Amino acid sequence: MAKDVLCEVNNCKFWAAGNKCAASSIYVVSNRGNQASNSGETDCKTFEPKI
Repeated sequence: MAKDVLCEVNNCKFWAAGNKCAASSIYVVSNRGNQASNSGETDCKTFEPKI
């Protein structure tokens, strides 16, 4: 499993200093069915906006 998960979406409630993701788990899905050919065809379902 990845040691560090990086994220540049600083309006996510899980965003931490150094562009780290502080979520306890990450959920990524394909927006093209159950397969993706590149990162542009995926979405992070872990994202929650900061309030």
